[in-house]
Amino acid sequence: MANGPPDSPAISVIVYEARCCGSGNCALTAPNVFDQRDDDGVVVVLDPAPPPSQHGLVREAVGRCPTSALGIVER
Repeated sequence: MANGPPDSPAISVIVYEARCCGSGNCALTAPNVFDQRDDDGVVVVLDPAPPPSQHGLVREAVGRCPTSALGIVER
């Protein structure tokens, strides 16, 4: 489920940085949207409003986060 439909609503990525444990699931699942800081592994959002082509991967990354440090808001 890598692609969202072309008419899907826009989304914004939310990060609860204090919850992040640095597992890296997000960066592995959606590398165009998420990365990790070098010093502590905490999530970095590369694209806070990803295009529809990334929505499926972003939703998957949010679901794989073991500490619920990520969220999505539909706009």
